[in-house]
Amino acid sequence: MANKIEVKDLLEAGVHFGHLTRKWNPNMAPYIYMERNGIHVINLYKTAAKLEEANEALKKIAASGRKILFVATKKQAKDIVSEKVSKVNMPYITERWPGGMLTNFVTIRKAVKKMATIDRMKKDGTFLTLSKKERLQVDRLRAKLEKNLGSISEMTRLPGALFIVDTMREHIAVKEAIKLKIPVFAMADTNSDPRLLDYIIPSNDDASKSIEAILTHVTDAIAEGLSERKSEKTSEKEGSDVEKAPKKKKADKDGEAKVAAPVKKEADVQVDDLTKVEGIGPKISQIFQDSGIHTFADLAAKSEDDLKEILEEAGPKYVSKNPASWPKQAKMAAEGKWDELKVWQDNTKGGIE
Repeated sequence: MANKIEVKDLLEAGVHFGHLTRKWNPNMAPYIYMERNGIHVINLYKTAAKLEEANEALKKIAASGRKILFVATKKQAKDIVSEKVSKVNMPYITERWPGGMLTNFVTIRKAVKKMATIDRMKKDGTFLTLSKKERLQVDRLRAKLEKNLGSISEMTRLPGALFIVDTMREHIAVKEAIKLKIPVFAMADTNSDPRLLDYIIPSNDDASKSIEAILTHVTDAIAEGLSERKSEKTSEKEGSDVEKAPKKKKADKDGEAKVAAPVKKEADVQVDDLTKVEGIGPKISQIFQDSGIHTFADLAAKSEDDLKEILEEAGPKYVSKNPASWPKQAKMAAEGKWDELKVWQDNTKGGIE
C-alpha cells in the first residue's frame, strides 16, 4: 500500500512555496492559498487531493503494462528522478529533451538501435578492425547516445503517459504529448498553465526537497500498480496450470475407476493482450473484449469497417481512431511473428502506414 499523503510532510518539504506574485499565471488562482512577502503560497490540501488523484491514474497505467516517461532536465531534479524512477523500471529524460522525441519517435528508436549496433560490434570483434580514429569517434557517439537516450533504450513504443517536473522548462515535451493525446501529469508551480495538463500537482518545482517528496509518493503508487500486475499474471499462470493438471479418477459403485468430467467454466476463454497491437490501449482492448474479440486471431479476422463500427458504438471519443493496420498486426501476433511485428511497429509512426 502506498504511503498516505500527509499535509504536514508536504509542508516540511516546502511544497507550498510558489513563485513571486508578479510571475504568477492567473489560471493557477484556484490552487493558491495566500500571498506573503511577495510570494504566493500553494494550498497544500488541494495539492494532497490532486496528488492522490494523479497517483490513482498512474497506478492504473502501470498496472496496464504501459510505460510512464518522466521528464526533468533541471539541475535540482536530475539525480532525484534518475534514482527514484529507475527503481520502478520506468524511462526518464534528465538531459536535454530531444526535439521530436514523441512526434518523431521512429527516428529516436533508430538512434537507440545505433547503440545496440555499436555494442554488437564490440562483442563480435568488428570494432577492433576499425582504425584508432574511427574507434574514438564511435566511442564518443556511443557515450553521447547513452547520455541522452540510455534511459529510454527499453521503451519500444510511445509511453502511456508523461510525468513532468516544471512545465515551463519542458514546454516542448508538453506540446508533443498534447499533439499525440498522451496524458500529461506534472508538478506545476504558480507560474504554470494548468489548462495544458491532464493531471496537475500544484507544488514547488524548484526545491529538491519538494521534488523528492512528490516523486516518492508518485513512484510508490507506480510500484503498487506494477505489483498488482505481477500478482494478476501469477494468478493467471496458476489458473492455467490447474487447468492443465491431469484429470482425477474416482471409483463408481463397482469399484471401477472413472474419469471425472471437467467442469466447464464460462471464464475458460483464451484472452490475448491486445494492447501489444500498436494503437490499441487498455480501454479499446476492453471494448473489443466486451464485443467478443478475445484473441489476436479474432482481431485479425475483422475488417477495418467492422472495427470502426465497434469503436463508433463505444462512444464519440473513439471515432477518430484509425484501426486500418490492427488486423495486419494481430495476424503477425497470432502467427507468433513477434520480431517481424516489432520491426513493423518501430518503422511505422503511431501504427499508421
